Formats: sequence, C-alpha cells, structure tokens
Amino acid sequence: MSVETIGRQRRLTRTYPTSLERAWELWTTPEGIAGWWGPEGFHVEIERMELRPGGELAYWMVCDDPEIRAYLASEGIPDRHLAVMRYTEIVPLRRLAYAHVVDFVADVDRYEVGTTMELEPTAEGVRLTLTLDAMHDEPWTDRAVAGWEQELGKLARLVED
Repeated sequence: MSVETIGRQRRLTRTYPTSLERAWELWTTPEGIAGWWGPEGFHVEIERMELRPGGELAYWMVCDDPEIRAYLASEGIPDRHLAVMRYTEIVPLRRLAYAHVVDFVADVDRYEVGTTMELEPTAEGVRLTLTLDAMHDEPWTDRAVAGWEQELGKLARLVED
C-alpha cells in the first residue's frame, strides 16, 4: 500500500486480487461493508444504506477491544457510535464519493470530511485509490489514515478468503 500527501489530502493506493464487480460489491452492499469496515478492534452494524447521490449510509461503529475501549473513554469518546455519511457521487464500478459526519471528537464542533474511492482494473486485479480530506487537525488526520490502513488490510483478508 502506498500513502501520499497531496495538499490537505491523503491518498492511499492498494491493489487487490479480485474482480471489479467484487470490489464494488464490497463497498456498495450492507453485507460487503459489514465484512470489513472499521479499524482493527471494531465492527460495524449497518442501520441503513441508500446508495444514490444524496443518500446516506448510517452504521454503528462498535468497539470490541477492551484496551481501545479504555482509550476511547479517556478521550471522552463513546465505544459505540452511530456514524452517518452522505453519498455525493456514484459512478458504478468506478467511483464513490461521500461526506462523512465527524461528530465524535470531544470539544470539536460537528463537521463533514470528504472521501473518494476509485477502482481501476489492472492485470493484478483491482487498484483501489482512496482520497481522504484532512480532518480538523494533523493528529486526527493521522488517526484516520491509520484506521483506513487497517480497514484496507481487513478488506484484503476478506478478498483473499
């Protein structure tokens, strides 16, 4: 996986040994997302998914790890949180863009952060490029990147099974 900084964005790129259709399914169905979404120590429970521009994905991010749970408590962050994102662009089998609501950071007003996921077929399978807008500060941006690195690792394990 490669990670690069482009202005206030971070770009993560990874190639998966799978078909374009399977990669798209894992990003666009409740079953697919529930299979890998969330960093290590977390799982998600999909509440609703409206895959259309302006539609929402609402899911519970649930912490399963006692050590992470203790850290979250020390930061004033709940160990179970309803996360909501709004799809802003959908190009089937190629691109998803969405705005994710950030409302879980203590002492930080609610805001949205953008994410774009692009798929490209290659001889090795599918190249996924994930572009993340910066969060409110550098440490939280770094945490988001680290979380996505873990999530994309979980996605790789799912694809390889």
